[in-house]
Amino acid sequence: MKKILFIYPPSPVLNREDRCQQPTKDLIVIPPLPPTDLMYMAAVAEKAGLEAKIADYSQGGNYTDDLKNFKPDYLVINVATPTLEHDLESLKIAKEILPDIITLAKGAAFLTLSEEIMNKHSELDIVIFGEVEETLKEILNNKPLNEIKGIYFRNNNEIIFTGQRPFIENLDEIPFPARHLVDNSIYRRPDNNKVQAVIKVSRGCPFHCFFCLATPVSGAKVRKRSVENIFEEIKECVEKYGITNFVFWSDIFNIDREWVFALCNKIIESGLKITWSANTRADTADFEMAKIMYKSGCRLVSIGVESGSQYMLDKIGKKIKLDDVRRTVSIFKKAKIRIYNYFVIGLPWESEETIEDTIKFAIELDSDFISFYTATPLPGSRFYDYAKENELFDKETTFENAYYYPAVNTHHLSRERVFELHKSALKRFYLRPMYILKMLSRIRSLAEVKSYFTAGINLLLRR
Repeated sequence: MKKILFIYPPSPVLNREDRCQQPTKDLIVIPPLPPTDLMYMAAVAEKAGLEAKIADYSQGGNYTDDLKNFKPDYLVINVATPTLEHDLESLKIAKEILPDIITLAKGAAFLTLSEEIMNKHSELDIVIFGEVEETLKEILNNKPLNEIKGIYFRNNNEIIFTGQRPFIENLDEIPFPARHLVDNSIYRRPDNNKVQAVIKVSRGCPFHCFFCLATPVSGAKVRKRSVENIFEEIKECVEKYGITNFVFWSDIFNIDREWVFALCNKIIESGLKITWSANTRADTADFEMAKIMYKSGCRLVSIGVESGSQYMLDKIGKKIKLDDVRRTVSIFKKAKIRIYNYFVIGLPWESEETIEDTIKFAIELDSDFISFYTATPLPGSRFYDYAKENELFDKETTFENAYYYPAVNTHHLSRERVFELHKSALKRFYLRPMYILKMLSRIRSLAEVKSYFTAGINLLLRR
């Protein structure tokens, strides 16, 4: 039996979802998420008859010992743009220990930089471009590489791209993630410290915002799993792994009202007692939807607000109005669902005034949690192309502190000034006396006390 090792490399801790590569050490309320993408691929590998192992080395473990003891025939690595060079060092180590190992990599950086990366790193044999499950299955079934859509591979000294593979239309055909290969207890909610699983309920987003990788990574068409298929995975998590807390991961959860109601009703009718969170747009929710979401266990929604300046929202093609945000926040507050708002500061047209508008809007909305991300033009996004064309990068630009320290200047502000405003924004929101009193009044366990205390110390010690 051939063996295959799937890894998050021994690099700084990131949430390595291709559209959302967040370094957790700098972000206050972002916990490490389980390597769900690796679990999907491992399930495909096991179905193909291989022995699979998953290792998230950002959470510990000895990489070289695992290579020597497990002796995999294949190594599959998730490469994140902020840690790209550090990640690819893992392939050199693998080739030194196991010269015949076949190395494969996936990640959003390959949407733009595949040939450049492969030319620089001879230890990388195959890049999986786009969605991975069907492509990996064909590789492991020994289909000739030149006949497999969606890969870059080496043929002597030539790098060959076989063309883009169509997105998977029926997501129900993908096997459930191989959670039995992971220590699920590592991945916990940041508030109550309970084990949390990610269930990927759909892929794709039609809105293609200026800075976002969701559409380049997963396409413009929203492809939803069936309610029955999602529920069976929920039930497996509850019955087999004892997990009752979930993130319903999607590029946009509530775009199909009928599907949302059907999923919520299925959970309610089953009698399963679970809690879950999901993301939402600010113009696709209503109170009836919020009520049934709460009844089925939803306790948190995240909303990509992005800016408190209508000018900025229009420039990035967000296609929402500030009043849409106000209305949606009010709806979820009324439904007793906590709210986590995302903002992005430092986009090309940002000024002192637009950032101030955003800070004031965040305080006005008074959600439970926020993140002020600094704008990061990751390769593959329209933002990346714009930043290159308009020379917003400088010689010090790096993605190593993505979403925390700005990667580019704006047309009006330096990276350093954006960073100062970013730190100020966090403190102005979280250190308000009324906000602190509100959150303290909601604490129901010692775990929550510890979580909020740790977050508060991290905020006060921001450099």
